[in-house]
Amino acid sequence: MLFPISAALLDAMVLSLVNREETYGYKITQDMQSAATVSESTLYPVLRRLQKNGALETFDRAYMGRNRRYYRITALGVAMLRQYRIDWEQHKAQVDGILKEEQTPQTDGVLKEEQA
Repeated sequence: MLFPISAALLDAMVLSLVNREETYGYKITQDMQSAATVSESTLYPVLRRLQKNGALETFDRAYMGRNRRYYRITALGVAMLRQYRIDWEQHKAQVDGILKEEQTPQTDGVLKEEQA
């Protein structure tokens, strides 16, 4: 089952990947595949928005006879990423509090939710 990715979570994931290394759009899309199904058509507007907001900056680097656009995180982007990580940990803890099983989930070999 896949859960939808919000715009804020997508921003946080992109900033985190770019924080690891200066990289380009296609590679970011590929790196995201381990956690979410994201197409390039979804990713590029995110990159443009983060660039417009001052969280990312771009530069071109030659690759196989043509220029490839790379992204690097700015100081503002690092600050945004730091806050996204704090917010994510709080959100994750709240969701885990609901989704994780209780300490004693079974009674006579039957899960509590199955008893109802």
